[in-house]
Amino acid sequence: MSKLGELRHKQWATWLPSAVVLLAVFLFPLFREPLDAQMSDAILALAYVVMALGLNIVVGFAGLLDLGYVAFYAFGALAAGWLASDHFTGAGGDSGIHFGVSDFAASLPGIHLNFLLIVIGAIIVCAIAGAIIGLPTLRLRGDYIAIVTLAFGEIIGRFAQNGDEIKIGDYAFSNGRESISPIDQLNFPIVGEFDSATNLRLYFWAVFALVLVVLFVNLRLRDSRLGRAWIALREDEVAAASMGVPLVKTKLMAYAVGAAFGGISGAFLGVFLNSINANVFQFGFSIFILAMVILGGLGSIWGVVIGAVLLSYVNSNLIPSLDRGFVSDFFTDLGLEFTFSQVSFGIFGFILVLMMVLRPQGILPERRRQMELTEGIGVGDETIAETRA
Repeated sequence: MSKLGELRHKQWATWLPSAVVLLAVFLFPLFREPLDAQMSDAILALAYVVMALGLNIVVGFAGLLDLGYVAFYAFGALAAGWLASDHFTGAGGDSGIHFGVSDFAASLPGIHLNFLLIVIGAIIVCAIAGAIIGLPTLRLRGDYIAIVTLAFGEIIGRFAQNGDEIKIGDYAFSNGRESISPIDQLNFPIVGEFDSATNLRLYFWAVFALVLVVLFVNLRLRDSRLGRAWIALREDEVAAASMGVPLVKTKLMAYAVGAAFGGISGAFLGVFLNSINANVFQFGFSIFILAMVILGGLGSIWGVVIGAVLLSYVNSNLIPSLDRGFVSDFFTDLGLEFTFSQVSFGIFGFILVLMMVLRPQGILPERRRQMELTEGIGVGDETIAETRA
């Protein structure tokens, strides 16, 4: 077999399993009832996949520890609340501002835009916010970056939770802990509105389409000049600078792109859940998404997808089942009011500790990182270079 034939064979061997899995996921709703509980869990899992892939760019590709990623989820969700509800009633006059929505949504006061425009708005808002958070970290490394990002996440969370006291002109930043509700459901001209309370299939396919787009962008970025610059930055910042990598631009792009993906997921969840609950914009959620990245494998795109799905299952199914099972009955018999949901983030931390001890490279690690952890530093680069040659 010629070298060209061998290369094509390797490409097919790499992509065929992924294509089969993606096809199976696409067909999943056809085998479930429209309101099946597993459909709702699957939609949340796919939304978390988008978020985890965004954080993987910052932490996995560029090596910048971000502990405030919940801020971009908050901005994306708030964008949905601002652009698809009556929150800004009076804006645009009594008739409101409407574009690309169903006749029903066009009759409502406030701002009501098409879902695609909401996503674009979330991308712009979060990319700018990501660049802003990147500015104070340009001269920082390691734990200091983590402290700055943690503070940023906490600030945005507090803003959202107390947004009813913060004014943007005549309007509140948010409704505080009361949430912005209702947010428009997915709706399109002529077709009408799709209610998540009656049919979840459209929402599944919508978030699945977002996952495909984000996956494609991740794969292209990883193999681009910018992706290689991120990896160089992660491996050795000083060496990267000496080789001509523009550190400022590279770091800011990592934060901006990663934040944009978080905003996409936040906007979708705002529409899907039909409201924004500011109480979830807390540090624990950032750790939840970070755990997905570490569990799957830092820098590994497909590994992060697996990690996000697994931890989403643990959060949505396994932990609640423990609260309903014999383990919960055992604590009740002892007179203890205890539920595993109260210590869910402790469970995620325990899972991370196990992974760091038993398999530090993650479930499906990036090739370079796996080789370095198993064969030594530098071996991964040499082997990959030989393979590409």
